[in-house]
Amino acid sequence: MQGFEDINVNSYFINKLNERYIKNPTGIQQLVIPKLMEGKSILFRSATGTGKTFAYLLPVLQLIEEKKQGPAILIAAPTLELCSQIKNEVEFLLPDIKPMLLIGSASIDKQIETLKRQKPLIVIGNPGRLFALAKMGKLKLNLLSFLILDEADRLTVQECLEDTTGLLSIIKRETGRRNPEAPRLQVIGCSATVGKKTYEQLGVLFKDAELAESEDHEILRDQIKHWAIFSEKRKKTQTLRSLLAAINNQTGKSKKSKIKILVFTGKNDDAALIYSRLVHHKIAAAALIGKVNKKPVTAEDRKAALDSFRNGSVQVLVATDLAARGLDIRGVTHVVALDVPADGEFYIHRAGRTGRAGKSGIMITIGDETQMRLLASLEKKLKIKITPKELYGGRISEIDFQEEH
Repeated sequence: MQGFEDINVNSYFINKLNERYIKNPTGIQQLVIPKLMEGKSILFRSATGTGKTFAYLLPVLQLIEEKKQGPAILIAAPTLELCSQIKNEVEFLLPDIKPMLLIGSASIDKQIETLKRQKPLIVIGNPGRLFALAKMGKLKLNLLSFLILDEADRLTVQECLEDTTGLLSIIKRETGRRNPEAPRLQVIGCSATVGKKTYEQLGVLFKDAELAESEDHEILRDQIKHWAIFSEKRKKTQTLRSLLAAINNQTGKSKKSKIKILVFTGKNDDAALIYSRLVHHKIAAAALIGKVNKKPVTAEDRKAALDSFRNGSVQVLVATDLAARGLDIRGVTHVVALDVPADGEFYIHRAGRTGRAGKSGIMITIGDETQMRLLASLEKKLKIKITPKELYGGRISEIDFQEEH
């Protein structure tokens, strides 16, 4: 097995990784790090939980030369939570370098002042705010050495595409004005499901990027169990409550405190309703959503929800697909989906919140008859085995799905 020293990661970063008991690179890190160290641009795909963030941060932070005139590294990601997570990882690897977070929920005037005063080496943000600041001429991108798009496929969906392509256009223009002898801009994109469609949408900046994929995608089949539980639509919240009780009933006392259950639904209103009903029934839960009772949830509220889930003070976190995209929440034992996405990529991202860092996990879908048929088609498409289960007597048991439904 290769060590980090075998792929030219320097001893400082190896020692930092040892602080987290990370001894050997994952498959995607073995593939990507040497290519980036050689100066190549790359668009890579790997399963969630396989270390994509360190796959690009380790070489980029090792290669960068400290400047004082503006950003050398620009990282774009779709959500505040993911941007914050990346910022934390940068600060862990390089505590003396203070990256700047540029996200839409903060005051743009204060961000402009800070950019002018600090001239940060590393900027992390969502495409909307980055594009707005670059268009105003407040975010200078002419000295950029590295552009990184985390969750690149999410950055090219319809609601983000205009901001992303606008930002890329400005970067192309600004970096194109540099001296021909200056180092070439290195571009990096990654996601669990990024592919040729994303590659085409990213346009000319990524035209020379190499497409790469590791074998880590087998995690979806090898480390995650997939279950299906039938429920009528109007009884789904009740079924969820019964499932949560059954999970705890079938978990030993010594392990019960380690249970972490992430509940997914596609729509914000549905997530808010589920969260409020769980709280009403005295279930310790938090929510990672945009609005509750039609009132916007603040960034501080969302951070508090994540922190309470991470530290174990609540066992259940209710989230939408977008809110949880790309998040590394350690120790998620169960993922529960209360709807079935038409797109297999969403299923992959949901399931990938568990079974991370070599651990096993369980992905549970609660659905009605129509959704079970859709789930069966995803089972074939993704080449996974989904086991029908039922709740009876406070326990989870296996059933013959064809006979029951």
